[in-house]
Amino acid sequence: MDRRNHPPRSAGAGRQPPHPPVFAARLFAHRSLGRGGYVALMAVIGGVCLAYGLFFLSIGAWPVMGFFGLDVLLVWAAFRLNYRAARAYEEVAVWPHDLRVRQVSAGGRVREHSFNPFWTRFRVDRHQAYGITRMLLTGEGRQLAIGGLLNPVDRESFATAFSTALSRVKGG
Repeated sequence: MDRRNHPPRSAGAGRQPPHPPVFAARLFAHRSLGRGGYVALMAVIGGVCLAYGLFFLSIGAWPVMGFFGLDVLLVWAAFRLNYRAARAYEEVAVWPHDLRVRQVSAGGRVREHSFNPFWTRFRVDRHQAYGITRMLLTGEGRQLAIGGLLNPVDRESFATAFSTALSRVKGG
């Protein structure tokens, strides 16, 4: 979660409030394996599969080598899908008279939502063992789930900071 003051970018021209937000956060899923780790892991997997494949090739079981190549291909494909999914994020910003959520999917599809902060309630569903399971914005006859990309620790941190900002805006 990145809570630097980056207000969500708006699709509509001239819709951005003239002053900085009271609260702004960019929410994205944490990925524990960086690019260097990915390259090292794929090199180790490829090297092990190549070594065992060559061993089986030398004892005459040549079809097994193809299966080791298939293993490497499947691991590579799984990581590609995982890193593609990591491109999804949400931007949440609160101004004294506006609350905006911008959700960007992994494919780049953008959905923007705007709420009046005075009529918006922030609901947090908790499970005793897992912590926060869901966060919802409700108001004006609408309901929007936010923060689904976050891990449990970041959900707690975001919920605390966001509810504090929303209370501050409502309190004047």
